[in-house]
Amino acid sequence: MYLLERSNDAIKINNDLVSGAHADIHITTHGSDVYWAWCALMGFCTILFFLWGRTRSEGSRLFHNLAAFTTLIAAIAYFTMASNLGWTGITVEWHRTSHHVTGSTRQIFYVRYIEWFLTTPLILANLFFAAGMSWQSLVQLIIVSWILVVTRLVGALVSTTYKWGYFVFGIVTYIYIVYELLFSVRNHATSLGSDIRQAYFFPAALESLIWLIYPIAWGVCEGGNVIAPDSEAVFYGILDIVSIICIPSFLLFGLRDIDLARLGVRGPWAEIATEKTAHRNGTNGAGVVHSTEPANPV
Repeated sequence: MYLLERSNDAIKINNDLVSGAHADIHITTHGSDVYWAWCALMGFCTILFFLWGRTRSEGSRLFHNLAAFTTLIAAIAYFTMASNLGWTGITVEWHRTSHHVTGSTRQIFYVRYIEWFLTTPLILANLFFAAGMSWQSLVQLIIVSWILVVTRLVGALVSTTYKWGYFVFGIVTYIYIVYELLFSVRNHATSLGSDIRQAYFFPAALESLIWLIYPIAWGVCEGGNVIAPDSEAVFYGILDIVSIICIPSFLLFGLRDIDLARLGVRGPWAEIATEKTAHRNGTNGAGVVHSTEPANPV
C-alpha cells in the first residue's frame, strides 16, 4: 500500500456545474491531468528563465524577465484549468454523434483567453525589442493583438453561426500582425545588422506559423465542437509550449552574444548597474581610478 496515494480530485471537487451553467461536454480526469502537467512545465520554465537571467548583468535581463513573466501567467492559467475552474457552459452550434462530444453544452475555458490577453503583448515585446523597435510601434501592435484575442473569446461564447463572423475578424488581425513581424519589423532588424536579423527572424517566423495553427485549434474545439475537451487540452497545450517556452528560448540563444545597447533596450537600470560596479572597483565608470587619498599640497 502506498504511503501517499496519488489522486486527482479536481473534477469531483469542482464539478461540471458552475454559477448555474452546466456543461455536457467537459474535461475528464485525464484532461485535468494534462493541464496539471502543462502547469508544472510552465512553472518550472518560469524558474529557469529567472535563473538564466541572473547569469546576466543587471541591465541585460529584459528578455529573460519577459519570458519568465509569460510562463508565470500561463502557469496560473493552467492551474485554473487543471482545477476545472475558469469556464462556462455554452450551447454548441453543431451536435455531434461521437460519444466524446455528445451533448448540448460545451465547456469553454474563458481563463485561456485572459492568459492570451496578458501573454500575447509580452511575446510581441520580446520580438519587437529583439529587432530594436520602439515602444510606439509595439503599443500599436498590442492593441491589434487584443482585438485578436477578444474576437476569439466573443466567438467562443456565441452559440449561433455568428461566432464565425468574429472568427473572420480574428483572421484579419492575425494577417496584420504577421505582416508587421515578417516585413516591417524584420526590415528594421536587418538595418541593425545581420546577426540581429538572424537572431530575430527564426523565432518571428515560427511564432507566425504557430499563431496560424491557433485558429485551426479554435475551429475544431470551441468553434466546431469536433474534438473533445481532453484533446483540446493537449492541442492548445502543445501550441502554448512552442509559443511561450520554445520561441523565447530560441530568441535568448540568438541574442546571447549581442550587446543590447545596439537594440536600444539598455535602460537607466543598466547605467545604475555600471555605476555600482564602477564604485566597487574604485573607478568612475570610464576606467579612471578615483584615489581616496587627499591630494598632496604644493
